[in-house]
This record gives sequence, C-alpha cells and structure tokens, in this order.
Amino acid sequence: MTSGAYDDNNIFAKILRGKIPSHRVFENEHVVAFMDVMPQAPGHVLVVPKAASRNLLDADPAVLAQTIAVVQKIANAVKEAFDADGVFVCQFNEPAAGQTVFHLHFHVIPRHEGTALKPHSGKMEDNAVLAANAEKIKAEL
Repeated sequence: MTSGAYDDNNIFAKILRGKIPSHRVFENEHVVAFMDVMPQAPGHVLVVPKAASRNLLDADPAVLAQTIAVVQKIANAVKEAFDADGVFVCQFNEPAAGQTVFHLHFHVIPRHEGTALKPHSGKMEDNAVLAANAEKIKAEL
C-alpha cells in the first residue's frame, strides 16, 4: 500500500498531457519514453506509463507488464546509441527510497566502464543536447 494518493498535477502527468514539453523517443498507447532533463549520463531516458500510478506499489500489473517491455526496448536502444558497456535501470518507490516525482517511472541510463554517474541535480541539460541524444536513440529504435 502506498503512503499517498496519486496527484494528477505531478510533472510527468503534465508532460503526458502535453502541458510541459519533452524530448520523446518512444510512444505507444500505454507508455511514453522521454529524455531526462537532468541526465546522470548522456542518453538518460525516463519510461513512464500513461496510466495514473503513483509508483510500483500501486500500479496495475498489466500496466507494469506494458511498461517493462518498453523499458527493455529503450535499454537496448540506449546501449547501442551510446555505445555503452551496460545499462542501469532503476525505479524508486516513496520518499524514503528516493522517489521525488510521484508518477511511476523507470530511469534507463547507459553506462560506460570507469565513468561515474553525474548527480541528479537541479542543473538542466541544454535543449539542443537533449534533442540530439533523443534522435540518436530514435535511430536505434
């Protein structure tokens, strides 16, 4: 059980409704994948179900199945697009676990041996860089 109700004014809900712009790399009827504006590495993508779910703890299992299939697809694409040695996939549930946006989402981050992740700070990436990275990923899809 979650510790709060779903808030449909969270930033990802606004992105899904088109109220906030994003660099989308994939979309189907159930899921959207877009560039993280504060990437921890080049190619950092967020995979978000369109269904209202606070996090993994309250998500419908069917929504999870649809979402994780896209996570896998995006992971393979970012690995190729950024010639990565591996891919880090993470997902946070509730504030104690590090969740700050209360809409279910998965981080998909290409990793290179010996390169540390940047902090997920308040510094936003340049729009042109995000757009270029989105195009690299789309080319692999």
